Amino acid sequence: MASANTSWSENFSCSICLDVFNRPVSTPCGHNFCRACITTFWDDQVQYKCPVCNELFHTRPDLRVNTLLSEMAAQIRPSVRVKELPFVKPAEVPCDVCTGTRLKAVKSCLVCLISYCHIHLEPHQRVAGLKKHLLVEPMDRLEDRMCKKHDRLLELFCQTDQVCVCQFCTDGDHRSHPVVPLKEEYEVKTAQLGKIESEVQQMIQERKRKIKEINDTVDRSQADADRQIADGEKVLTALISFIEKWQDDFNQTVKEKLKSTEKQAEGLIKKLEQEIEDLTNRRSEVKQLTHTEDHLHFLQTFRSLKNPPHTRDWTTVEVCPPLYIGGLRRSLDQLEETLNVERKKLCDDAELKRVQQYEVSVTLDPDTAHPDLILSEDGKQVHDGGGWKSLPDNRKRFTGRLCLLMRQSFSSGRFYFEVQVKNKTEWRLGVARESVNRSLVPIVTPEKGYWSIFFTKDQLVFNDKPDVRLPLRAELQKVGVFVDYEAGLVSFYDVEARVHVYSATGCTFREPLYPILGPGLHNGGINSTPLIITPVNQTV
Repeated sequence: MASANTSWSENFSCSICLDVFNRPVSTPCGHNFCRACITTFWDDQVQYKCPVCNELFHTRPDLRVNTLLSEMAAQIRPSVRVKELPFVKPAEVPCDVCTGTRLKAVKSCLVCLISYCHIHLEPHQRVAGLKKHLLVEPMDRLEDRMCKKHDRLLELFCQTDQVCVCQFCTDGDHRSHPVVPLKEEYEVKTAQLGKIESEVQQMIQERKRKIKEINDTVDRSQADADRQIADGEKVLTALISFIEKWQDDFNQTVKEKLKSTEKQAEGLIKKLEQEIEDLTNRRSEVKQLTHTEDHLHFLQTFRSLKNPPHTRDWTTVEVCPPLYIGGLRRSLDQLEETLNVERKKLCDDAELKRVQQYEVSVTLDPDTAHPDLILSEDGKQVHDGGGWKSLPDNRKRFTGRLCLLMRQSFSSGRFYFEVQVKNKTEWRLGVARESVNRSLVPIVTPEKGYWSIFFTKDQLVFNDKPDVRLPLRAELQKVGVFVDYEAGLVSFYDVEARVHVYSATGCTFREPLYPILGPGLHNGGINSTPLIITPVNQTV
């Protein structure tokens, strides 16, 4: 497909195939086309009209070859230099008039409902009647712009039904509805696009953040899994080492018992061999005496030989073999006890390291502190001052029990913090719901919104119904508190001994949780040491 690149040669080009005329024919309206082009064009039409000016013919015109135009076209065809025209690409709107390979449309006519390439658009730029047509940027499927009911252009917008309508629709189904020109509604909707775009962009960002959050969770899970595997290998290696040591000790014990028996047997055998030697010598002496004929010598010697040499009564002597019955079982019982102790110690240490990864920075909230309490300036220490201070009324303040909350609350996820309790004779530590009663002396149980442990010199308990008494190993110096909100878990750890103290499981959390501290009564200065919030040392 080509066209002439000179202005005079364009007069000898078919406006359908855009090439130099081949057997040109003329329509009654005076326009010329290749016979094959116009014939093919009309074969696809219900009505016969001119592709250039759209003049309608009631009957199919009888076309004859324009001899003069044909001869002139034949003369210029060899000299015409052609150039490539903009053929339509898959994503572009094609010209509806072109036949064969179609060119790219440059405008669409909302009156003709046809899209035109720059060649077939020429009549709309020249003919007075066609100049009044509304031309727009190329659009596909122009038939969709027509009202299906009235076959008229959709040029109005019904604000009630939010649909495009034609002029005739306003006299029918949309008679009483407010309608505006499409352009007016377009401007309104265009103004709304900025807000919509902003909202969509925000939604996109939220989802990107959620993706990052999920990916971060997967990464943390992978890291946790790697640590768990490493901890498992460490614990197993340590336990295997204990078992190997037990096996060595057990084998050594058995061998020592065998060695003792062998030593006893060797001693007895040595004595027996000595007596055998003595008896053998006596036998030789007796045998020699039987051959003597000296009566005097015989009688004198016989007196010393008639009594056998001094020997031991061996009838009751025996070597007792080592008794191994029950030894293996007792040894295994000891091994099991040792393994249980070491397993708990190793597992507790690994568990503490894992929960310490969820360390949070917390500070004391003076607005919640009981009037007797004194806080440090950095919000990290608290102790009983031994006297009631006059403070402004505050519904957040505890007045019934000597305690206070942290500033930070937690409504999801996991968190961990540590508090030094060294040299104190009484204290309370844990978490509490936001809605706990602060004006009365509360019952500090999970049912009332408290999950805490309480220490006095002779006991350590988790307050519940009933209280859970916990073992006191040695003086506690630092306590760690871990909470998994979604799992309903609150755990306490002896940080210095690196052992698990207690876990409350199956807890129900429906509101924010706050860390809670209670330093205990001053008690004449005996319990004046403060509770201290300390940073976590994860290198232990």
